[in-house]
Amino acid sequence: MAVFRIFIVEDDPWYGQVLMHHLGLNPDYDLELFTSGKDLVNNLYKAPDLICMDYGLPDIAGDKLLLELKSRNKQIPVIVISGQEEINVAVDLLKAGAKDYIIKDDHAKEHLWKSVINIRETLSLRQEVEELKVQLGQKFSFENTIIGQSDALQKTFSLLKKAINNNINVSITGETGTGKEVYAKAIHFNSERKKKPFVAVNMGAIPKELVESELFGHEKGAFTGAVGARMGKFEEAQGGTLFLDEIGELDLSLQSKLLRVVQEREIIRVGGNKAIKVDIRLITATHKNLTEEVKQGKFREDLFFRIVGLPIELPPLRDRGNDVIILAKYFIEEFAKNNKTKALTLQESAKSRLQKYNWPGNVRELKAVIDLACVMSDGKIIKAEDLTFYEIGDHRPYTSDEKTLKEYEAEIILNYLKKYNQNVVEVANKLDIGKSKIYNMLKSGEIK
Repeated sequence: MAVFRIFIVEDDPWYGQVLMHHLGLNPDYDLELFTSGKDLVNNLYKAPDLICMDYGLPDIAGDKLLLELKSRNKQIPVIVISGQEEINVAVDLLKAGAKDYIIKDDHAKEHLWKSVINIRETLSLRQEVEELKVQLGQKFSFENTIIGQSDALQKTFSLLKKAINNNINVSITGETGTGKEVYAKAIHFNSERKKKPFVAVNMGAIPKELVESELFGHEKGAFTGAVGARMGKFEEAQGGTLFLDEIGELDLSLQSKLLRVVQEREIIRVGGNKAIKVDIRLITATHKNLTEEVKQGKFREDLFFRIVGLPIELPPLRDRGNDVIILAKYFIEEFAKNNKTKALTLQESAKSRLQKYNWPGNVRELKAVIDLACVMSDGKIIKAEDLTFYEIGDHRPYTSDEKTLKEYEAEIILNYLKKYNQNVVEVANKLDIGKSKIYNMLKSGEIK
């Protein structure tokens, strides 16, 4: 354990030596004794971890010395040792920031010993928490969390950096499985709020009747079963970031209440009447097109403009080119690490199949496919036949049978026809082929 530096200021030479001897029994303590407040203040540049000060110093009153120490370093812990037993003095000093108030009696040494241990443990825990937060910030750095090199992905990085450097609300859109929460965490853990909480809420997973209580909390007796007061997610995220995923699922009746909170930056718990100020960064996400939801009257226009802030649209995996292979290799290595095995390699035929697949489930689906392939392989290499795909909707496996170029062509055209509502002219323009070719394939039954 690291050396713990303690300053003792005591004008009684004998009592000062008693304290030095007593605390010196712990070899981890680096002790220094001062006989006046002035000497103590002049040596603060040595950055002590703890100060034990006598209340009745000849050159400066104990309360004034405490205030002086706190003005120079608010975080430094101070133990006051005094011959006075007045309760009001002790209370005033504790309110001013003293960690403990010890009376000079037969139990003073024992009390001091325990107090120093408690303070040191608290400081150690605080340091561990700070180190973990730094590690967490590194964990959610761009390089470690958002894997890929495609132009489509790189375009989102400039917006991500703007979000990190500002406190504006952020709205993230994209298909299911594109990594919206990963982006939200990257913003939070790289911003000035990274040392405060990141609280994520999936709005689509909370029953309608519980959403208000979940977000804003409730007071005791607010409803049947509310046996005690409960803090909501807005309060939990105080000073940090609140991530509301699938915001498009929020019921219209609750949207007005959320609007008020976003505007006023204060909440009122269910069953309460006291306004509680909240300081949070709001990040929302949805796979829906909120502008269309507004047009259809399913989402409030005023709330939309309050939460849209800086919009970031995440590209689907099918538009990210070689990122599919980069991500596949990343998931293979991750699987090997988690299962303490050697990382497998991808056969060229497997790479080809990964790149040709449409990935309706995006990155989340890719991870599931790779994890299963690692299990199904012979333990050395992942082949095309080790890959199992499931078309979202009908749950039928995407087989690994070889197809002809014509069959692949028909499949691509069919997917585009579905995507563009059977508009042959638009599909022909998108694929740069003649519309007559599409009509002929439809007529012949090549496209069904």
